[in-house]
Amino acid sequence: MIIDHRTYTIAHGRNKEYLALFEAEALPVQMEHLGNLIAYFTTAVGPVNEVVHLWGYESLADMEQRRKARDADPRWGEYKKKSAGMLTDQRNKLLTPASFSPLK
Repeated sequence: MIIDHRTYTIAHGRNKEYLALFEAEALPVQMEHLGNLIAYFTTAVGPVNEVVHLWGYESLADMEQRRKARDADPRWGEYKKKSAGMLTDQRNKLLTPASFSPLK
């Protein structure tokens, strides 16, 4: 298993708008194509205006295939147009569980 760890910084004052749009329009598309949402968080202390989400995949090839299908979905393109300008920063990591991790 690999985990795609993403941290997005949302433009000041747009948290509620971004989360509502994501839940209504992006999440259904991502759940259909990506499938394994492990967690989705908002920050309350430290750097604020951030969301952190974790998506699980069997392999890099699995991730690439699922993301390609998502990107080809016209609903994803519409969501991206509507969310343009809402994010000010994006940081991505690919994580692999240690041998003793409860999540594998």
